[in-house]
Amino acid sequence: MQEILAAVSEWLLPLLIAGIMITGFAKRIPIYNTFVDGAKSGFGTAIRLIPHLIAMMVAVSVFRASGAMGYLIQWLEPVLHFLHIPPEVAPMGLLRPISGMGSLALMTDIFKTHGPDSWLGQLASTMQAASDTTLYVVTVYFGSVGIRKMRYALKVGLLADLASVIGSVLAVYILLGPMPK
Repeated sequence: MQEILAAVSEWLLPLLIAGIMITGFAKRIPIYNTFVDGAKSGFGTAIRLIPHLIAMMVAVSVFRASGAMGYLIQWLEPVLHFLHIPPEVAPMGLLRPISGMGSLALMTDIFKTHGPDSWLGQLASTMQAASDTTLYVVTVYFGSVGIRKMRYALKVGLLADLASVIGSVLAVYILLGPMPK
């Protein structure tokens, strides 16, 4: 069965591309010209997004470098204790909605310190997989189409990130038991 799944996964993308090209050819669509036009419009979108992305990356860098993350974790200590979120992974839960690379770096640090198969490593992996970079998504998608009023989408996205952190802790607790001391 695994051999079949491996073969399907290797051929799925080339078959999908071939299917798109065959369909375009059958409908007499100029495939190359359509591709080039799409690439041109994508380039314009990328240029419009650059200021939004730079602003977000600078804000994340300043937040981490200033030590504000440490102060925020100390301030949130009672809430983290109530939700059974270990302080070692709390920065990852806070940074994940802002920066995928920043949270990945924190997860790598947890792996180096505690090991990827440790309770904290499993929790960090689950948190990384269960959440998304909400601010990046809002910046890219809303910025690319010029939406300025994103208040409700941001609230819902951050609430979903909080639910993913709590759900990750709950899932790891159910599957692995309580965190060893």
